[in-house]
Amino acid sequence: MSEKILVGADHAGFELKQRIVDELKQLGYEPVDVGPKTLDPADDYPDFAKRVAEGVTKGEAKLGVLTCGTGIGMAMAANRYPGVRAAVVWSPEVAELSRKHNDANVLTIPAWSMDEDGALEALRRWLKATFEGGRHARRVEKIER
Repeated sequence: MSEKILVGADHAGFELKQRIVDELKQLGYEPVDVGPKTLDPADDYPDFAKRVAEGVTKGEAKLGVLTCGTGIGMAMAANRYPGVRAAVVWSPEVAELSRKHNDANVLTIPAWSMDEDGALEALRRWLKATFEGGRHARRVEKIER
């Protein structure tokens, strides 16, 4: 059985979300698309951040991916949920480090700042990376207090 990953977006990240879902399938994961299912310029990013963050908090999936225009609103909304560590990334290197150093469990990709190739490479590197622990564990524990 493949690992579930929750995926959500707002209107600005809708097209990239579709590519992320396809990429996750190709990589052998089970993406759970929490929406939106159709492009709607009136949708609101907190609604989709909530669906992903609640799912991670409740253990429906260990990981989530969000995308919107800047990534900032999605991360702000998701990080309000216990145990969620959403990281806005702007390069594949930063995505990898967000897992290695911060144990990020939600990847937030800014659709306006990353091209599709860079976003998908960030996703792949984030998925391959593992938390290094050590001195980083102490710091992540402080976030959770």
